[in-house]
Amino acid sequence: MPASVLLVSDHVDGSVHVLTVPDGTVVGRLTGRHLSEHAGFLALPGGRVACVDDRRGELLVLDPFTETLVEHTVPVAVPAEHLACDPSGRRMAVTTGLGANAEPWSDLLTVLDLATGDTARVRTRVGEPGVTVLGGDDPLIVLRHREPGELAVHRFADLLAAPPGCPMVTPHAVLPLPDDGHGDAQVPGTGHVFAATGEGVHRARRKGDVLVSEAVVPWESPARGWYLRLDTRRRALWSTLRGGDPDPLRWPEWTNQAWQHDLETGRTLHTELGPGLVFRLALARRHTAFTRIHPDGDELVLLGTDGTVRRIPLPAMEDAPRRGGTPWEGVQRRAVAASPGSDWIAVSRGGHGEVHLVDAETGHEVTRLRPGTPLHHGGHMTLRSRDDGADGDPVGR
Repeated sequence: MPASVLLVSDHVDGSVHVLTVPDGTVVGRLTGRHLSEHAGFLALPGGRVACVDDRRGELLVLDPFTETLVEHTVPVAVPAEHLACDPSGRRMAVTTGLGANAEPWSDLLTVLDLATGDTARVRTRVGEPGVTVLGGDDPLIVLRHREPGELAVHRFADLLAAPPGCPMVTPHAVLPLPDDGHGDAQVPGTGHVFAATGEGVHRARRKGDVLVSEAVVPWESPARGWYLRLDTRRRALWSTLRGGDPDPLRWPEWTNQAWQHDLETGRTLHTELGPGLVFRLALARRHTAFTRIHPDGDELVLLGTDGTVRRIPLPAMEDAPRRGGTPWEGVQRRAVAASPGSDWIAVSRGGHGEVHLVDAETGHEVTRLRPGTPLHHGGHMTLRSRDDGADGDPVGR
């Protein structure tokens, strides 16, 4: 059994490959599977992952450490927007929203219980809702809506018991939010849920069947985060703050800062990443990894827990974003993956079918993996080991 595996999805090509790390042996393969890049991979206990096939309308539970690979398939509504589970990994929720459309059009929410096989679909609100599943004897589904912004609270058991026909449901409790929310996290065991907005990170705490607002965590920067992630290695939140003219044509001038907020001390740290396109991040054992795309050269940026910053140049991509165009329409991008249980960092080279595998401790590229697919748009990846603790973050990434 390999210590670590890398799951690589080419959502355009319709394939998923499982490679051992660091040697790159392909030990699993799925074809005809177009995974939702936006909903991402959700880490589950035991090294398993969940994801959504947007073409077939199925949630997949994968165990990359077994030959069968596919452990469960459950029909869900698509296009999948966000995916989350309760801290046990048993109860899940999938929201729908935009897909390959100009604006959100679906209001369907799917809830399911992996232990019993029960599943239900209900209607909520059209939008691009984020979701968290707060655990306990009576789990809660918390939907983060925009325009108007709110945190909408539903009892999981009520949704699972909904009759057929996708009935409209009404939350039994709501908390107001600004209209520009984007980014969700929760801290298992504490009942705390977080939502990123232009004002900062709004936080709330479960109290019975409702949520109670707590103080907003400010960005302490003129920029804001559009992505929020729980650090399972220590009780902290991470984001990337993007600033500058929001016009997508000005993307080479966008500013980027790594934002880390320690939930124990309340201390916030900012690290300059440089101009260009930076979005998702990955958490390795002792480093946090970011990819930065820019016409003058791409790089992998590694922030060490000791405060060190290492910048590693990456080979250019053909059909990369260029000056005068947007950074996400008809261009190639990069995905980044890591496991909190190892020092490996994986970075894709969209359109080239290559994945750079970097040792975070040395900053050196150890090998270049070729899963056998072009990795259109950079693909999407996750790196897992059996007991790496990544499932401590119960939101899809």
